[in-house]
Amino acid sequence: MNLKKVLTPSVVSCNLPGSTKEEILESLMDIAMSTGKVKDRHAAMLAIQERERKMSTGIQNGIAIPHGKTDVVEDLVACLGIKKEGVDFDALDGEKSRIFILTLSPVNRSGPHVQFLAEISQLLTDSQKRDRLLKAQSADQVLDILTT
Repeated sequence: MNLKKVLTPSVVSCNLPGSTKEEILESLMDIAMSTGKVKDRHAAMLAIQERERKMSTGIQNGIAIPHGKTDVVEDLVACLGIKKEGVDFDALDGEKSRIFILTLSPVNRSGPHVQFLAEISQLLTDSQKRDRLLKAQSADQVLDILTT
């Protein structure tokens, strides 16, 4: 998958607003809505919150990947936010999450969703890459770090 087709400067925030899990999800949804590709904010949030209730998407190493499947998107929608101070996201390792990738995908198509999650997860296993992301000053820098 070409990350540059999914992640563009307009869907990256280097200073994501919010200090709680709920506020972070709302800020990420603001970005997702700005794409014009999400037909219903409420339904999209319900999909994300339902997934969070099953199990936190705060994984480890300061990363959270909230995601959901919904019929209010026709194709994969993703956005990335960085909160340098970190937020308690109920991560598996107990650490605060600092790098957030939200994805929404259609209910009937899992290929692009799984491929994107696998690729972004692989990239973020690199601790130096994570450190560079946290120091990035612009969306273009974030994308350069992820795609080079």
